[in-house]
Amino acid sequence: MSPRKNRRSAPNPGPAAGGGSYWDQSTEEGADGEWIVRTIAGANAVKAYRCPGCDQEIPPGVGHLVVWPADERGGAGDRRHWHRPCWNARDRRTPNLQRSRNAPRY
Repeated sequence: MSPRKNRRSAPNPGPAAGGGSYWDQSTEEGADGEWIVRTIAGANAVKAYRCPGCDQEIPPGVGHLVVWPADERGGAGDRRHWHRPCWNARDRRTPNLQRSRNAPRY
């Protein structure tokens, strides 16, 4: 007899079962345009990503947001993974400067 396979039950049954989508997704309007924002639970975050707000890594297992433009210019290549506080503070933040590793921070 083969061992029993562990299966996770999804909180939302999904579109095939008539239960909607697998993600908590919404559209947000901001000074920088309209965005589709999807919440990713920590259990579903399996890869590491770099947050464009703080330029820090989002490790696997940490809940975060996936954001992309809501208009027709937004596609799969335009999706970005953000920490929730970084996304909420994006309008209060100055443009992110790319520095080399040994550059002074001032």
